[in-house]
Amino acid sequence: MNTRLPTITLPSGQSVPILGQGTWHMGDGKASIAMEVDSLRQGMALGMTLIDTAEMYGDGASECVVGEALLGRRDEVFVVSKVLPSNASHQGVRAACERSLSHLGVERIDLYLLHWREEDTPLAETVATFEELKAEGKIGAWGVSNFDVADMEDLLAVPGGDRVAVNQVLYNLSRRGIEFDLLPWCQARGIGVMAYSPLDEGRLLRHAGLIQFARARNLDPAQVALAFILAHPGIIAIPKAGSAAHARDNREALAIQLGSKDLAALDAMFPAPRRKVPLEMI
Repeated sequence: MNTRLPTITLPSGQSVPILGQGTWHMGDGKASIAMEVDSLRQGMALGMTLIDTAEMYGDGASECVVGEALLGRRDEVFVVSKVLPSNASHQGVRAACERSLSHLGVERIDLYLLHWREEDTPLAETVATFEELKAEGKIGAWGVSNFDVADMEDLLAVPGGDRVAVNQVLYNLSRRGIEFDLLPWCQARGIGVMAYSPLDEGRLLRHAGLIQFARARNLDPAQVALAFILAHPGIIAIPKAGSAAHARDNREALAIQLGSKDLAALDAMFPAPRRKVPLEMI
């Protein structure tokens, strides 16, 4: 299998694969650490060298799993982590970043995101601190997660806010709200969009219509759901894989070409939004 994946270039100039790996729930004890590390390493070997994690995931346990997977292979991987809004102050961001660097066992986080926005989140202070960390080489670029259009407009209004590289949001076949406004808004400004939970936490795998659609084409429902996301330019999908075999299945989704009739059938099953839908989060 060709391990060179299609890439997109972020506003920061960094080139990343359009298919990465998520780590939500890794390190929570539901699977062996060895299996989770093996899954990540298999994905890396297949070209899925963007790995997304967060300080919130298992209170740092997920970052520790990623750190183990990175041993001896740090230069191959684009590492993404996230800071909680409760740590969005100047000192809070700096302390959280240091903890994440320690958990990951790295000297730099390639992309550091504000996990979501709360009412009292000091955006100007957070952005200024991100810029400090970038100047110090502790992060390569910064972005946000779970920001709707109004939040993005507020972000761009603060000094340095226009340096945002990515907005990571919930996006999958059953949750297409961003297509109405947020996705085109980001694309028009060259801001990368990262789709988390592209399988809707596994719920799409139990959707009867999607199962029938996939079987009729000798495909796997998960691969169809991923192929739908990957058919949209400028989007990075970050599915989680629970095993090395699952990582291989995710990688094979890149080979699926959905034709116009296929997309029309999926649209009929999962209609695109016709009006503004508040941004969903999981």
